[in-house]
Amino acid sequence: MRPDTPAENVDHTAEAARLERTAGLYPEDAEALLLQAAAHLELSGDRPAATALYDRLLSSGAPLDEPHLIRALKASNLWEYGHEAEARAIIDGIRATAPRDAAPWVIVAESLEAHDELEAAEKTFTEAARLLLTDVPEPPHSTHPLLFGRHRVRRMLGAAHDEWDTLADTLHSSPVSLDELHDPKRVWSLGSDNPLELQAEIFRLRAELGAYREALSRPFPVAVLHWPAGELAELLSAYPSLSEEYPSHSDHLATIEASLRELSASGTPNLGIVTGTVPSYEAFAASELSSPTDTTLLPQYATTLAARGRAASWPPERGASCWCGSGKTYATCHGGDA
Repeated sequence: MRPDTPAENVDHTAEAARLERTAGLYPEDAEALLLQAAAHLELSGDRPAATALYDRLLSSGAPLDEPHLIRALKASNLWEYGHEAEARAIIDGIRATAPRDAAPWVIVAESLEAHDELEAAEKTFTEAARLLLTDVPEPPHSTHPLLFGRHRVRRMLGAAHDEWDTLADTLHSSPVSLDELHDPKRVWSLGSDNPLELQAEIFRLRAELGAYREALSRPFPVAVLHWPAGELAELLSAYPSLSEEYPSHSDHLATIEASLRELSASGTPNLGIVTGTVPSYEAFAASELSSPTDTTLLPQYATTLAARGRAASWPPERGASCWCGSGKTYATCHGGDA
């Protein structure tokens, strides 16, 4: 589906089926593709089928990139069609495991909020903020929805601003303040007979929609291709001519770090790293009716992986493992002389 295709013009059932077929062709991308398929099934109203896809991923036995996210989406979906007890059990499990990614926290907190569990939603948002933002000098972009959601729920509860609410205000870029956007009294203006009140509400809604569009339209990362040592050895064994592109694995890793630092210094935002595999690259080359020895395919392959949601952001967050897979922290590995 094209990103600019209006939702009302999409056959969500057909799109879900297409994504499932594509997942069969690209098993290394099955997780991201099946999550998209499940989203289309939810939009089509077939929530049991969406749950079946979430269960398929969770029971596959294959390593998952985002198991907590899948469980959170499953819980939210279950609650929407009457399986409240199971949804609550999953939500409690997610909170107990304390994932280090903001997305599952946001999903389960918003699910609680949507079912008028405002105190529980506020508690969940706060747990996540305490876990992910304590002693963090600059909140990652992925945590902004967490801060905004917490601000919204606390505003609805009538809670006084705290330091994280102030931080949310600072990060918010819309011309309408968060306090105004999250004002519970806004709902009153929707039933007003006063044209000025209705016009003001339309302005606020447009501003809020603009903020959502900005978040959704963030470009795919400028992705640099990373070959783990075993994959690079297999690649060069099958296609020796690529040794000119990759003289050694250590040179390859150094080139990645240098390229990303150069892009960062030039002001390029939203940088990332994608990890290649030989079977995936061969399949991509075949889909392009080309040979894997064609070096012009390498950046195209990286871009395609990034478009499928396979990019890890660079630089890693403080204390995180290095992108190269050494097991060391980034600060003591390739980020040591940053």
